[in-house]
Amino acid sequence: MPKRNFYREHPKFYVGIDCIIFGFQKGRLSLLLLKRNFEPSKGMWSLMGGFVQKDESADDAAKRVLRELTGLDNVYMEQVGAFGEIERDPGERVISVAYYALINIDDYDKELVRSHNAFWTDINELPELIFDHQEMVDKARNMMKQKASVNPIGFNLLPELFTLTQLQTLYEAIYGETMDKRNFRKRVATMEFIENTDFIDKTGSKRGARLYRMNSDIYRKTGKFKL
Repeated sequence: MPKRNFYREHPKFYVGIDCIIFGFQKGRLSLLLLKRNFEPSKGMWSLMGGFVQKDESADDAAKRVLRELTGLDNVYMEQVGAFGEIERDPGERVISVAYYALINIDDYDKELVRSHNAFWTDINELPELIFDHQEMVDKARNMMKQKASVNPIGFNLLPELFTLTQLQTLYEAIYGETMDKRNFRKRVATMEFIENTDFIDKTGSKRGARLYRMNSDIYRKTGKFKL
């Protein structure tokens, strides 16, 4: 049965996707930014983006855009919202749906990222971004802070094995504030899903530091988290 065009009297717009990709390196929260080599705004900094195609949902488009930039699938992503100011994009009338993603900075395809002219930038030292991308980043970071306080999404930014110092530094970077080491470790000790392993990280000192890992199965059973 042929489709009837019920909405032909209404204007048509482009639906864009913008991905706010967070990573964690050298104790700092970072953002993956693109140095644009195409118009509009060639030579300026932007988020990685694309357009929703006819055969995909907005969520599927966001996953595709992330995969095309990083080579990664099954990454933690969350929708930030829609951005639709009339003059937001000088190229065309574009309504963009933004998503933020959390990736382990050791897992992505570095050659693929370089081929897109993309670079990691400290979240506290961002250059001027095009369009309304800074607004997207600010909203995404606030959402991440709120979610990270009640859900262990931050572990997506860590390697499989991590030290408690790395864990504390990560959450200090997410919240943008210093935490008391003693109180932090007391809270961690109450979380059954953070497991002590037999491995030692000796990259920082001869004595080394105990390595831990997150047990997702235990977390799903207990569901208790607060940092």
